[in-house]
Amino acid sequence: MRFLTAAAMREADPRRIEELGIPGAVLMENAGRAVFGELAGGPLGVVCGKGNNGGDGYVVARLALAAGYGVRVVLLAVREAVTGDARTFLDVYERLGGRVVVAETPGDAARAVRDLADCAVLVDAILGTGFTGEVHGAPRAAIENWPAAPTIAVDIPSGLHADTGEAPGPCIRAATTVTMQ
Repeated sequence: MRFLTAAAMREADPRRIEELGIPGAVLMENAGRAVFGELAGGPLGVVCGKGNNGGDGYVVARLALAAGYGVRVVLLAVREAVTGDARTFLDVYERLGGRVVVAETPGDAARAVRDLADCAVLVDAILGTGFTGEVHGAPRAAIENWPAAPTIAVDIPSGLHADTGEAPGPCIRAATTVTMQ
């Protein structure tokens, strides 16, 4: 089996989009469906960052909402920071009646994530394979206050370095990680 480095993963999606003509939204939908397939029910808490990892999380949330699960979503950024396909799926989730708690400050993030303690499962859709370094700000506060509920990580547990497997700071401890390669 061949594994891709974080740099190779950053090159893979644009190649699929530009060379093969697969829309980015289709890739995001497929990723979210793969994560949703790991769920056994709700209530579900989905914690999203502002990028494509968060977009995968909005797909999971939408599918769970449609399946009748109780769903709560936390966004760790200002809404305007969510763009592209991720914004499309955020908007779709909300148009279907889903609610999003915006937690852009560390204090708000800590409170919002602690409020998910009664969920049967949590989805970590904060940071993806392209993240390096130590987590700061609202994402760090979310990770440091993460409840003990079983967690499914999208791509990689947030805070973990994709190439080394090391965590230079706080890191999500996921029971399951769903990767798309």
